[in-house]
Amino acid sequence: MFDLVIRGGTVVDGTGAPRRTADVAVSDGVIREVGRITAPARQTVDADGLLVTPGFVDIHTHYDGQATWDPYLSPSSMHGVTTAVFGNCGVGFAPVRPNSKDRLIQLMEGVEDIPGTVLSEGVPFDWESFPEYLDALARRSFIMDIGAQMPHGVLRFYVMGDRGFDHAERPSADETATMARLLEESLAAGAMGLTTSRTRKHKASDGTLTPSLSADEPELHALALAMKRAGRGVFEVNSDFGPGEFEILRSFCAASGRPMSWLIVQVDKYPNLWRETMEQIHAARAEGHDVTGQVGCRPIGMLMGLQTSINPFTGHSAWEKALRPLHPTKRYAALMADPALRKALVDGVPATEGALGMARMLERATLLTEPVDLEPDIANGVSALARRQQRNPWELALEMMLSDDGNGLLLYPFENYSAGNSDAIAEMLADEASVIGVADGGAHVGLICDASAPTYLLSYWARDRRRGRKFDLEYVVRKHTADTARVYGLGDRGVIQPGKRADLNVIDFDRLMLRKTEVVHDLPAGGSRLLQKARGYRHTFCAGVETVRDDAYTGALPGRLMR
Repeated sequence: MFDLVIRGGTVVDGTGAPRRTADVAVSDGVIREVGRITAPARQTVDADGLLVTPGFVDIHTHYDGQATWDPYLSPSSMHGVTTAVFGNCGVGFAPVRPNSKDRLIQLMEGVEDIPGTVLSEGVPFDWESFPEYLDALARRSFIMDIGAQMPHGVLRFYVMGDRGFDHAERPSADETATMARLLEESLAAGAMGLTTSRTRKHKASDGTLTPSLSADEPELHALALAMKRAGRGVFEVNSDFGPGEFEILRSFCAASGRPMSWLIVQVDKYPNLWRETMEQIHAARAEGHDVTGQVGCRPIGMLMGLQTSINPFTGHSAWEKALRPLHPTKRYAALMADPALRKALVDGVPATEGALGMARMLERATLLTEPVDLEPDIANGVSALARRQQRNPWELALEMMLSDDGNGLLLYPFENYSAGNSDAIAEMLADEASVIGVADGGAHVGLICDASAPTYLLSYWARDRRRGRKFDLEYVVRKHTADTARVYGLGDRGVIQPGKRADLNVIDFDRLMLRKTEVVHDLPAGGSRLLQKARGYRHTFCAGVETVRDDAYTGALPGRLMR
């Protein structure tokens, strides 16, 4: 008798093979048979008319802190993710000295927009070394499997102290050797890899640039050799990809012999740079290096409302004086009760660079609705609508945020949307050197909520898109299951085959959709975050245990730390 049989579903197995109708049998957390199965089971799921896929493998999350207080790792677990890897972009919480946790909180707060008060209250910091951090995670249970990576910026600060944040400084030979030794020890203890940030976009909350930005070739070479000695781990890179960067990263590949994964996004200032970087990835692959580009499947969208980190009136004297000090849930009532305050906001927009930047954002910003449109026509942007209606765009923006009892959100797609459409994303997705990443689950909690990427990938790119190219369902499933699992050497999952781990989704594909993003207040210290749920996940199984049923948690926590 099997533990579980999923009967009569349309199986898209993650390999890219054509879909087929089949049963899937599971025992002891492992897929045992796929085909026509007549044997009985302790649990049977009727999947007739439903889609059966592997669980999604999300290799770019930031649950480093959230994993210490939230076993459900939402919102990723609401979207069929059964494996998550965090510690990306060179930030995290280990190793840490007893008196330096506040500096790591500042770094995470600035780079990943997670409030410092939330992290101070939520993260226990009952570890010092990275192996001790892994042990702390290993003592917990989760809704999915997790893996943690060594963050380069944190490692550098641990070894160099405050000098690690000083970009005029370089580590001594002893310090470089210590970093390499600690990395090798962490990889031996089960770290999934090393991650670094080499972008000027990443700053601590005090404005200090991320420590790993200025790491030079001798330091990187020492870390590459540590990875070679360990014989394991992936090197994840977030970079501005300026002149000479490709040569540095290619040198790391050659010295380490380890896989490398680069984040790829389109930025408005250099809208074609991402293509140049993908060409460099192909050049490295042609030389025999295992390099992939992590790409998003949706525009990276800033959400602006009365309760979010930023909105069009941020910096406005009336907002800062009357509204910012209020709890976010009180701002709607305050505005509705005071017409003079609303008038002051609209009529008193300052002629500052910040306000001019916000005005440019209103050209592209649209009201988020349900069904959710993440490829909006900027002809319907706030400013364009205001011009057609002969209204003040600031007045219209405020009106939109006041809609839905003050829960209205404006979506401003600020990356991957230079042409006002998703054609560049389609080009990224079509590249066989790319895998799905950049969803940033657990990060940018008051500004961005892209962790719903798996749901969007399937529902939009394989079903709903009308503005351009779509993809076969088999292709997009593979991109977020077998392909992402392969990058991190997770050969036990990502496909529906006998002997593989029973991480599975049963999806009502016809009804699959994103719900409208909302602001919730469920973080430690009463902190708020953006949360986007899904509709259409009839069942999610992690190691054969049902974790989601009809878009709701069952309470089961079968997930563990991967080493």
